[in-house]
Amino acid sequence: MKEDGVDISHHTSNLVDEYLHIDFDYVITVCDHAKERCPVFPGTAQRFHQNFPDPAKATGSETEIRSAFAKTRD
Repeated sequence: MKEDGVDISHHTSNLVDEYLHIDFDYVITVCDHAKERCPVFPGTAQRFHQNFPDPAKATGSETEIRSAFAKTRD
């Protein structure tokens, strides 16, 4: 993301349990694993899914791995 001018250095991952009390309008999953494991949110949230390949699972040279991250980012 830094290569694209976006600073995410202070972003963190949070447990979904922290958000179960919020009445969401939308729930968006971005990988098949999340779609399968995503808990049922209370309320009437619309669910959307768009799968992206997980670049953390990329193999090959450092250049090939960086390319996988850039492709997912883009």
